[in-house]
Amino acid sequence: MKRFLCLFALAIVFMTNFSCSNGVIVAENPFFEQKWDTPYSTPPFDRIKTEHFKPAFERGMSLHNEEIDQIVNSSQKPTFENTVLAYDNSGELLSKVATVFGMLSAADTDEQMQALSAEIYPALAAHSDAITMNDKLFERVKAVYDSRDAAGLDADQKRLTEKIYNDFVRSGALLSVEDKAALKQINERLSLLGVDFGRNLLAETNAFQLFVKRESLDGVPSAVMDVAAAEAKEAGKAGEYMFTLHKPSMLPFLTYCRDRALREQIYKAYLKRGDNGNENDNKSIIAQMVSLRFQKAKLLGYKSYSHYVTADQMAGTPEAVYDLLEGVWAPALEQSKVELERMMPLFTNDNGADAKFESWDWWYYAEKVRVADYNLEEESVREYLSLDNAKSGIFFLANRLFGITFRPLRAPMYHEDCEIYEVLDGDDTPLGALYFDFHPRASKQGGAWCGTYVDQSYKDGVRVCPVVSIVCNFTPPVGRTPALLSIDEVETLFHEFGHALHNLFANVKYRGLAGVEGDFVELPSQIMENWAFSEAMLKQYATHYQTGEIMPDEMIAKIRKSATFNEGFNTTELLAAALSDFDIHAVQSADEVDVAEFERQSLSEKRGLISQIEPRYHYTYFSHIFDGGYSAGYYFYIWAEVLDKDAFQAFVESGDLFNREIAERFRQEVLSRGGSREGMDMYRAFRGAEPDKTAMLVARGLIKAEDVAREELSSKQERTRVDTREQARQRAERSRQEREATRQQNETLAQAE
Repeated sequence: MKRFLCLFALAIVFMTNFSCSNGVIVAENPFFEQKWDTPYSTPPFDRIKTEHFKPAFERGMSLHNEEIDQIVNSSQKPTFENTVLAYDNSGELLSKVATVFGMLSAADTDEQMQALSAEIYPALAAHSDAITMNDKLFERVKAVYDSRDAAGLDADQKRLTEKIYNDFVRSGALLSVEDKAALKQINERLSLLGVDFGRNLLAETNAFQLFVKRESLDGVPSAVMDVAAAEAKEAGKAGEYMFTLHKPSMLPFLTYCRDRALREQIYKAYLKRGDNGNENDNKSIIAQMVSLRFQKAKLLGYKSYSHYVTADQMAGTPEAVYDLLEGVWAPALEQSKVELERMMPLFTNDNGADAKFESWDWWYYAEKVRVADYNLEEESVREYLSLDNAKSGIFFLANRLFGITFRPLRAPMYHEDCEIYEVLDGDDTPLGALYFDFHPRASKQGGAWCGTYVDQSYKDGVRVCPVVSIVCNFTPPVGRTPALLSIDEVETLFHEFGHALHNLFANVKYRGLAGVEGDFVELPSQIMENWAFSEAMLKQYATHYQTGEIMPDEMIAKIRKSATFNEGFNTTELLAAALSDFDIHAVQSADEVDVAEFERQSLSEKRGLISQIEPRYHYTYFSHIFDGGYSAGYYFYIWAEVLDKDAFQAFVESGDLFNREIAERFRQEVLSRGGSREGMDMYRAFRGAEPDKTAMLVARGLIKAEDVAREELSSKQERTRVDTREQARQRAERSRQEREATRQQNETLAQAE
């Protein structure tokens, strides 16, 4: 309800001032307003300031504690409504503040935000522990959990009760007083170390700037140089060219620059982030975090942190994870060696027979092979992959599959680079709002991600639309030339858009049922990548940024033909990171590891990783696992790829990549359900069968499609032979039975006579 009262000097609790505008109460601290008067209740970024967060966090925690006290002190018998549902609904303000702060501190941070993170996150960890280790609260939750089968709960209510109970147990509710105190200290320390890790990594990434002269850039395309020239000019060195460790800058440099010494310089700087023995060194932080995570797992009754993580995932056990990773590792490594052999003649021709091929040579000579074997230059492809084209591609795809549309929206932005759209369902029902933030800047973490500023929920029986954000670090535009994306960047956009659709389609009744298993969460994102470079899609969105010409059939054919190009390398570097992550979290000792030596033994000594390939992430800059929530979980990507490639086959098998019926089934059984069912149950409901990893192996070029087809044919023929033999056996058996029946009948007649 709108109120038409102006409150000028309310000095209660946090000395918050209010003013009136258009009949809506506006607080000096926007987080203290009951509702934001913005489209889709997007955050009023134009009014939110860094100094607003701390008092908002404090009030949020205070109100949350009051709500928990009301549950704990209730004289009523614990029920779903007065305990589980009340708990699920609690902490609304705190969640609102934390969601906005978490997204902003990654997408647009500064020293003030970083200092606040170091103060706030340990406090949040302590606040969370105080609730999940509240004995009286847990007693009430457990009472509802124990009586759930007899309480007449519906499926969602029962699922929520079980998830909340399990969350309490995994958070230490069953521990002794002493162990709870120890776990609280561990969680607070881990929280602070994670903040330190991220701050160090951002500083290391921003600290490196490589300025070069024009004569050192032989082979580098003009579009790449234009971006580098603009970067140098902004840095105060007009006339030179600046390259950084952000991938849109570094990867084109590694791919095209003929100066091998410069390639070595930039790549070594990338690899050494957080490992330079300075104030931003992350090795000690990592060693402490690994030790603390083991101690946490042990307190909670697990052999290792990897056991703790997988127990709550689809995988279930570390053995299941290793079975997948090791099973793909061997063929991937062998394929990468074949790719290296293909590059060696080109390398030797340039550098002599005595030169050693190094990791900073891979991109450069892989591109030479791409041109030689497929007559395909990625720079030529980029001209058809402008950011606007790729964006229109994802909008087209979403409309064809799900009937949804996107319209520009006027709403507050946290940075001038952002843009926002409202998302409407097929019947024009609002689904939510979607921010895009595409290009690198010093205030933004590296990589790409999708998150929410407002989560989907239900309020008074009405669906609250989510506000979603896609954040990337794509090649920026220069002058009149638009942002021209690489193949990898386009796939990344389709990937993050899949996460966005997962959030936008969410239609979950309870907040506690929003999340899915970590090794399931990448299915909705990765499946979208399968459309990105299909012929049908390229015909729709890939047009030349100058002429408007549709991408030629010849180029499309080359892209399709080269789909598995360099996949041995891509798979090996991915698996190397996944295995090193899982190994270091599988340790069963609190002793602090020697980070560099542990990684060397894990990859080079134990698994034979060749020196020409670096893992996708070394520990010292492995943000996913040390400040990104994927600890012992980087395997999620390859695990989910088994699901996404198999799921996409449903569209392939139908003969229509835009099959609306299948897309609707995917939306209803997977995208809209949140965590209301187990991930594998949702997958089976969509696909009608268990996932098969064959499609993933074919997509990565680790087995050949024709070999699979031949094996399937052979299998079918063998089944036919077996069926034929079985049919012959059955005929013979029927004949024998008929003869026996005739014989018995004759004997009976003879006896009767």
